[in-house]
Amino acid sequence: MKCPFCGEADSKVIDSRPAEDGNSIRRRRQCNACQKRFTTYEKVETIPLIVIKKDNNREPYDRQKIASGIIRSCHKRPISADQINKLVDEIETEIFNREEREIPAQDIGEVVMNRLKDLDAVAYVRFASVYREFKDVNTFMDEIKKILK
Repeated sequence: MKCPFCGEADSKVIDSRPAEDGNSIRRRRQCNACQKRFTTYEKVETIPLIVIKKDNNREPYDRQKIASGIIRSCHKRPISADQINKLVDEIETEIFNREEREIPAQDIGEVVMNRLKDLDAVAYVRFASVYREFKDVNTFMDEIKKILK
């Protein structure tokens, strides 16, 4: 593991413990050259997942795309970064538990919307307005009425 401070490739593990999410190992390391300490996380490698886009193009799954969509939806909402990370972890777990090699982007969007609905109604509507491509105010209002029921 390269040291983020000096770039030395040789470091030693000082401490290992399960991370808060329970799905990874948190390791404290110390660089053998500069003696500075840093943290790394080790996760189980999963099956490569391919996302099938609306236009039938395929691309590798990218956790950051889900996270950035949720972050935009939650902008100026009382939602912490930890809550967002936990939400992305839950979404990712649900997607990978399907044990499919390919998954339509629509399925991922539905999972995100279902999780956002429970977290914050405003963030849910923001995400839905982009995901469902609301064309006018009436479709927007229809979605809001669904939430109010």
